[in-house]
Order: sequence, then C-alpha cells, then structure tokens
Amino acid sequence: MAIVTSISRDRERSIRSPNPTKTTCSFLVGSFHGEKLVQLNTTGSQSRENPGITSQTLQFTRQSAEQLYRLLKSEFDFKE
Repeated sequence: MAIVTSISRDRERSIRSPNPTKTTCSFLVGSFHGEKLVQLNTTGSQSRENPGITSQTLQFTRQSAEQLYRLLKSEFDFKE
C-alpha cells in the first residue's frame, strides 16, 4: 500500500508491458489521522495462485487526487 503524495511526469522511461494484466479496480473513501483519503484497489489476474485478492493499493490525499484529476483531464482532453 502506498499513499501518493505527489505526481510527476517520468521523462526517462516509457510504458512497456507486452502482456498487461487486465483487472478490475474498486475504491474506498475514508480518513486517516483526520485526512480524507481515496483508496484504489486492484485485484490479481485470474491466472494467479489466488485470483481476485487485492494486488495493488494506492491511496490519494486531496492534494495528490487533485494532481491526478488535472493530469487525466489534460491527457484525455476531458471537458467539464
């Protein structure tokens, strides 16, 4: 599990995954030490030993969620 504190562009690497795992993502909303968090959980692929168990977890604070929102809006040209 990781709390995302900031988001920045990685200019040294590229996206590489010849066989990406397709999975679902669920979210939770809660607070920790009085700070609101949004948590995204992905599950392992069906080919794993224990399919369907949470595999990766990312938690976003208000600040990092706002950065992600702006990034997605810009990169996918979302309109309000």
